Amino acid sequence: MTVSTPDPAFWRGRRVVLTGHTGFKGSWLALWLHRLGAQVTGMALPPSGEPNLYTLARVGEMCDSHFVDIRDAQAVADRMRRAEPEIVFHLAAQALVRAGYADPLSTYSTNVMGTAHVLDALRGLGSVRAAVMVTTDKVYRNLERAYPYREDDALGGHDPYSASKAASELVIASYRDAFLAEQGVAVATARAGNVIGGGDWAADRLIPDAVRAWQAAQALPIRRPQAIRPWQHVLEPISAYLRLAECLCATPAVAGAYNFGPHTHEAATVRQVVEWARQAYGSGDIQWGDGTEGPHEAAWLALEIAQARTVLGVQPRWGLQDAIMRTMAWYRQQQDGTDARALCEADIVAFESTGISS
Repeated sequence: MTVSTPDPAFWRGRRVVLTGHTGFKGSWLALWLHRLGAQVTGMALPPSGEPNLYTLARVGEMCDSHFVDIRDAQAVADRMRRAEPEIVFHLAAQALVRAGYADPLSTYSTNVMGTAHVLDALRGLGSVRAAVMVTTDKVYRNLERAYPYREDDALGGHDPYSASKAASELVIASYRDAFLAEQGVAVATARAGNVIGGGDWAADRLIPDAVRAWQAAQALPIRRPQAIRPWQHVLEPISAYLRLAECLCATPAVAGAYNFGPHTHEAATVRQVVEWARQAYGSGDIQWGDGTEGPHEAAWLALEIAQARTVLGVQPRWGLQDAIMRTMAWYRQQQDGTDARALCEADIVAFESTGISS
């Protein structure tokens, strides 16, 4: 089948609001939207931590950037009205499982009420045609079975992060059914698997933790080496979000929930990802745990992506080993002085020209 790619003719001059543009995925999406010619307004908290991709890639130069807390309903509504977007991408979130355990109230207020604030800002806004609301692969009630979750499976969440994202799915569906569909706004949720890619320095993420440890000549501690996740390069879901928005504008009836991830057989253990990462990096010590450390985390998670393939024409392009090699090369080259924006743009160009993975 023909694999769909983002259409520059569609995006050229398109007014877009992007929440979370200072984060890892948000920065990549802002860079790609700029490359496509869109007029982007960003709303997010200031970037957290040093280094961060937003600063290194000078993302603020490519969009109308505003530091807005999505927990502030009035600030979100005011900025949305001024931007008059045609398309909204909502990525702003508290996005870490362990941070959710540490501060559950902030996690719920950001991920549930923050999402409600973004949706409510769209009510009565005549310019908007489509909204892509990004949640996570962890929205499903995980039964710890070797079963790839489909979009109509039960939602749930053991930890506060997962539960908050599952709750946000209900909020999104309610706003779509009660308000926005009647207004002519097509709303979809995007449930993406675990992403890797250059420019992520968040704590408690596998590849950033590995890069930090190995750059400092320290051993990388791994809590759960046998945990299985649907790993993918960050450009896979970013491309899918763009394509989803295009389809929502062309055919509003496709609004709904979509999984984006690798082929089911490419879901891999943490051990395999770390070993490939060490191979790509060239060296690095690892301290393997036995799976008993830290709070509860699901041991097995995979997504069924047939709906994205058949409805949107979206399929994975880079296999996992290739994605890991490219990710580790990004970090090595950036450490050696190559400009972060140039590295991202080179990966985007390479992704656009690559066929599907098998």
